[in-house]
Amino acid sequence: MAKNLGKNIIEFDDNSILRTMLGVFHKNLDIIEHELDVTLSPKGNIISINGNSKNIIITKNALSELYERAKVSEIIEKRDVESIIKNMKENNENRDYLKNSIKTPKKEIWPRTKGQSKLLKEILNKEIVFAIGPAGTGKTFLAVSHAVYMLTNGLIEKIIISRPAVEAGEKLGFLPGDLKEKIDPYLRPIYDCLDENLPKDKVLKLIENQKIEIAPIAYLRGRTLNNSYIILDESQNTSPIQMKMFLTRLGENSRMVVTGDLTQIDLPLKSKSGLTDAVNNLKKIKDISFVYLTEKDVVRNPLVQKIVKAYDR
Repeated sequence: MAKNLGKNIIEFDDNSILRTMLGVFHKNLDIIEHELDVTLSPKGNIISINGNSKNIIITKNALSELYERAKVSEIIEKRDVESIIKNMKENNENRDYLKNSIKTPKKEIWPRTKGQSKLLKEILNKEIVFAIGPAGTGKTFLAVSHAVYMLTNGLIEKIIISRPAVEAGEKLGFLPGDLKEKIDPYLRPIYDCLDENLPKDKVLKLIENQKIEIAPIAYLRGRTLNNSYIILDESQNTSPIQMKMFLTRLGENSRMVVTGDLTQIDLPLKSKSGLTDAVNNLKKIKDISFVYLTEKDVVRNPLVQKIVKAYDR
C-alpha cells in the first residue's frame, strides 16, 4: 500500500476548456492515472485526486499545465500529456522551462524536455544557434516551427532551408532523375516539419512564391541572405569550407539555426566535419549559441531513447 495516501481537488473555470484537456472519453486522465499511480474523478469543473501525497502534487501541476495548453489548442495529444508528466517528475519545483511556446497556423508548440526548452530559449534570442544532438530530439522541428512563426507574422520575408546531399554513401550524380527528383528524398524530413505547421496548400503556395526555399547547400554560394530565417539541417555532413560558406551568408535582419548530430557523420573516412570544425572555431563567440541535446531529449518512440543511449556507451 502506498504511503502518505491523501485526497485533493483541483477546480477549473471553463468547462469547455476542461473538456479539451480531458480528451475523448477522458483518455488524458487515463494516461495520468497510469503514469502517476493516482485515481482521478472528474465531476463538473472539479477533479478529485487520490493517491500518494507527492504524486498528488505532481498531478495537480500537470493538470494545471494541460489546462493552460487547452486554452490555445483544440487537441491535447497523448505525447503532450506524457511529456508534461515526465518533466514534472524530473523537476517538480521549477516549471519555468515549460512557459515558452511557438504559435504557428496549425498548432501551438511547447518544448517537451528541458533540453528542448533551452534550445527554444536560445532560438528566440540569438541570431545564430547550433543545435547538436541525436535523432529524435526535435532540433529541426523547433527550428522550422520558429521560422514559420516569424514568416507568418511578417517578421522575416523568407525561409531558406538547406541540407547537404550526402547520406548513406549516396551521391546525387549517380541517382536517376532531374535535380528535383534527386534532392527531394533528402529534403523529405523538412517538408514533414513544414506540413506539421502549415496547411499543405499553404506550404506549396509559399514554395511557389519563393517565400520558402529548400535547396542543397551549394545553391547558397555567392548570396547574401537578408530578412531571412536560414536553417542548415544535418550539418555534420558539411565540409569545413561549406560550413564557413553557409555561416557567412548571414545578412541584415536574419537568423540562422544549424542542426546536426556528431554521431551520424556520413562523410568519407578522414574527411573533417564542418560541424566539428565550427564547434572548435566558434565556441568562444558569445553571440553564437551552442545547445547540446542528449538521449533524455528524444521525443520519438521511448525505445529510440534507449537505442541512442546504448550506442553512446
